[in-house]
Amino acid sequence: MDYRYRGATTNALDGVTLAVEPGVSLGVVGESGSGKSTALSLLLGLARPTSGRVLLDGAPLDLSDRRRRRDFRRRVQVVFQDPYSSLDPRQRVDRIVAEPLVSLRLRRGRESLREAVTAALASVDLDADVARRYPHEFSGGQRQRIAIARALVTGPSVLLADEPVSALDLTTRLGVIALLDRLKRERGLTVVMVSHDVSAVAALCERTVVLKDGRVVEQGTTRDILDSPREPYTQRLIAAVPRVSAGPA
Repeated sequence: MDYRYRGATTNALDGVTLAVEPGVSLGVVGESGSGKSTALSLLLGLARPTSGRVLLDGAPLDLSDRRRRRDFRRRVQVVFQDPYSSLDPRQRVDRIVAEPLVSLRLRRGRESLREAVTAALASVDLDADVARRYPHEFSGGQRQRIAIARALVTGPSVLLADEPVSALDLTTRLGVIALLDRLKRERGLTVVMVSHDVSAVAALCERTVVLKDGRVVEQGTTRDILDSPREPYTQRLIAAVPRVSAGPA
């Protein structure tokens, strides 16, 4: 698929093909300006390809139909990069986490919502009393856990993660990556992680696609790409991260 922003003279994505298979997590890596965020927008249905198609279960993604849009939003959720801006500071945590259920009309009644929020917070190792507090009362790592709880509350099968640890310090980053890895295994989640951090992708994703200037320059199993990168660009990305270890086989 291709994508060109309005007024641009060149494509932001050029001939990109991505396959997200159930149970096989995918990392999309590249430097700033490589097209990672544009690819994520297309996968989320926030933009349409200039040419080509986005398919869901083999059918074109069409969010103009209300029922299909509702099903897609339930099945595919996203965690954004910055936990300081992705949570509404005016809302308590319980309302933030419950928002997808309310907007998609998946739960009715205060007690049902409370139970779903409590379960979602517990899944990211946060106590129930967190629900009555506000985002500014938490650290960056805790806020990102709240954002992950919000994404999980609908029971999605695919989690799109946009640089989910880049705004965190090293220790907190490792904790969030470990959490995502556990959730992936326990829930059978398919994670699509967009990141410039090759080590984060290596810890979570079985397959990796490398983007450069809107084009796929290399793709394959994460282990093969880390052990035997063919492209000089990929080699530079890996060399920039100390002690990158191979991901799942």
